[in-house]
Amino acid sequence: MAGIKTMEKGQTGKIAKAAPSVAASQTHKQASTSSGKNIAVVLIRGSIDMTQQLKDALRVLGLHRKNHCVVVNDNPVTQGMILKVKDYITWGEITEQTFKEMVEKRGKEFKARQTDSKKKYSYRVLQYNSKKYKPYFALNPPRKGFGRKGIKVAFRAGGALGNRGEKINDLLQRMI
Repeated sequence: MAGIKTMEKGQTGKIAKAAPSVAASQTHKQASTSSGKNIAVVLIRGSIDMTQQLKDALRVLGLHRKNHCVVVNDNPVTQGMILKVKDYITWGEITEQTFKEMVEKRGKEFKARQTDSKKKYSYRVLQYNSKKYKPYFALNPPRKGFGRKGIKVAFRAGGALGNRGEKINDLLQRMI
């Protein structure tokens, strides 16, 4: 997507326990290259009774709350994390028009400083049209619900979870 960049975590010094790893920072790079596709990932279910490995994968993806959405680059690392938490999220390829509307209506401007006082940690920022936004979108629950079978069933079977492909754009439009 043209004009979309994110700034990623600094690699100098120690990274705090709560901070994602260097591999995690690579998942939040936006596709400034033409070969990569962007994937919108939405957390559908909460983290109660979830194993620590799954919680860590969600944290690395940047999903902390239900109905939050992140846009990540499609690469093998991201695909591995997505498949690990597939029973809690839905995802698909996002269009430029949907992304633009999400940024305009649901993007929260990043107003804090970009590094800590010791310059060892730099915070993730989504940069779009020379403005800086937080790297996630807080969305509403979808109008008319997720699907006729609810949030515990795969999308192919009429539920909400799993890969939606291009139909993720319809869901995001209802959630904006």
